[in-house]
Amino acid sequence: MKNIKTIQPLLLQTKKASISIARLKKGARKKLVKNIADAIKSNQSFIIAENKKDVDIMDDDDPKKDRLMLDTERIGWMIADAKKVAELEEYTGKILIERTLENGIKLQKISVPLGVVGIIYESRPNVTLDAICLTLKSGNGVVLRGGSDAVNSNKAIVKIVNEVLIKAGLDSNIVQLLPIERVFVKELLEAEKYVDVIIPRGSQNLINFVRENSKIPTIETGAGVCHTFVEKTADLEMAKNIVLNAKLQRPSVCNALDTILVSEEIAETFLPMIIKEFEKDSVGIFADKKSFEILARYSYLNHAKSEDFGREFLGYGCSIKVVKDEEEALEHIAENSSKHSEAIVTQDMALAERFLTEVDSAAVYHNASTRFTDGGIFGLGAEIGISTQKLHARGPFALEKLVTEKWILRGDGQVR
Repeated sequence: MKNIKTIQPLLLQTKKASISIARLKKGARKKLVKNIADAIKSNQSFIIAENKKDVDIMDDDDPKKDRLMLDTERIGWMIADAKKVAELEEYTGKILIERTLENGIKLQKISVPLGVVGIIYESRPNVTLDAICLTLKSGNGVVLRGGSDAVNSNKAIVKIVNEVLIKAGLDSNIVQLLPIERVFVKELLEAEKYVDVIIPRGSQNLINFVRENSKIPTIETGAGVCHTFVEKTADLEMAKNIVLNAKLQRPSVCNALDTILVSEEIAETFLPMIIKEFEKDSVGIFADKKSFEILARYSYLNHAKSEDFGREFLGYGCSIKVVKDEEEALEHIAENSSKHSEAIVTQDMALAERFLTEVDSAAVYHNASTRFTDGGIFGLGAEIGISTQKLHARGPFALEKLVTEKWILRGDGQVR
C-alpha cells in the first residue's frame, strides 16, 4: 500500500467480494469463523510479537496502552469470543414476514446483510477480530481503519484472516485493512457508493468527526461517561464493592466508572471507604465542593471543574459529586451522561424502578457494576462496540444488528 493515492480501488474490491460471503450457506459461515479462531490460536506467538512492536513505542502513561496490549490470556479471550460467534444463531436469511396477497403475489420480508461495513477505531486490536468474525458470520464484507498505534497488531490479525479466506476458496478482499493515513478517513466517509454503514469506535472526538463528515449512515459506538449513584438507603459494603469494581477492574474501557454520585446523608461515611482503596491505585479524584471538604485530608484530590463531570477518564481518574436527593442525581446524569451505562445502588425498590425507567441510557443497572455492559457478557458472542444512539441499534452492537431487511415478491403476471 505504499504511495497509495486513493482507497477507492480497495473499497471497490471489498464491494465486489462481499457478494461471495453473502451467498455462503449458514453452515459455511459458521465453519469459516471457527477456522479463523483456530488460525488465530495457531499464530498467537506471531500476533504477540507484532503487538509488542506497537506496545513498545507507546508512552507508559497513555491510558490506551492497556487497551493495546495483547498477551496469551487476552488472545485466549479473543479466540473464545470468535468461537461463540461461530455458534450463534444466524440472523441473516431469516423469513420475518410471509403471506400471499389478495392478487396471488407471494410476499416475504427477509433479513439480509448490510453489505460492506466500514469500521473506524482506535487502539483495540481485539476489535479487529471481533469485527471480522461478526461481519463474516452475518454475511457482510468489512473495511477496517484501525489507529496508527495498533498498525502492526491489526496487520498480523488481518493477514491470518486473509489466509483463511483464501484457503476456503473465497476472495480475501472480503476483509480489507485500510491504510492509516488520516487523509483516507475523509475519503472513506464519502464513499457511499461502496460502503453501506460506518461504525466509529473510540474517543468522543473521533465519533464527532465521523458524525460531522460522513455521507454514509453512521452508528455511533464507544464513548462512555458512566455514573454510579450511591443512594442513602444503599448497603454501603455492597456499594463499595460495586464502585471499586466499576472503576478499578479495567479502567481504560468504555463501561468503566467515571463519576460517583453520593447522597449527602451517607457521604461522610461512604466516601472515606472508597478513597482508601483508590489511594492504593493512585486514582486521581476530582471532587466537588462538598466531597472535597469530606476528603480534604486524602491525597490525589483535586477541585473538580465543570468539565470533569461529563468526562470520560479512560484511566485512573474519577469525579465525585455529593447530591441532596435522587432528583439532583437524575438531573446530573441527564445533563452529563453519554447514554452508555448508568447504575444506582439502593435498597429502595420503588426508586430503583424509577431510575431504570427514567435514565435514558443504553444499559441501566440496579445494584450491579457498569462493567457488565459487554456483548460477550450479554450472550451476544462479541460486539463491535456499544451503540449510544437509538436508531437501528442500541447497546452492544453485535450479530443481530448487522442485518437489514428486504421485501421479496413472487408473482405470475400480476399488474396494478
